[in-house]
Amino acid sequence: QVQLVESGGGLVQAGGSLRLFCAASGLTFSRHVMGWFRQAPGKEREFVAAITWSGTSAYYGNSARGRFTISRDNAKNTVDLQMNSLKPEDTAVYYCAGGREWATQLDKSAEYDYWGQGTQVTVSS
Repeated sequence: QVQLVESGGGLVQAGGSLRLFCAASGLTFSRHVMGWFRQAPGKEREFVAAITWSGTSAYYGNSARGRFTISRDNAKNTVDLQMNSLKPEDTAVYYCAGGREWATQLDKSAEYDYWGQGTQVTVSS
């Protein structure tokens, strides 16, 4: 049984920072690509960031590039998302996801097999 558990969400003022955490269990973590998606009320789920199994390649959605950083620690089975210069538009539920190691379209939610329950991020103006 695979479990992904997010934490670290909360309320922050615009311009501030948050660090999200995802702890994985029940899977060969080091052989999965890991990603972060987010979904705001009334909007489609949006790709935020992804990182390969080796941790040597990272990819970012347009809204995240330059402000967010994804990282992973295979020894601890964790993946983090550092979010800086937050904007009210970043308000959403953020989901951690695990995908097959051979996945290629890492910005597509269909490439991911496992999902966490989500953590709420609210950015006030």
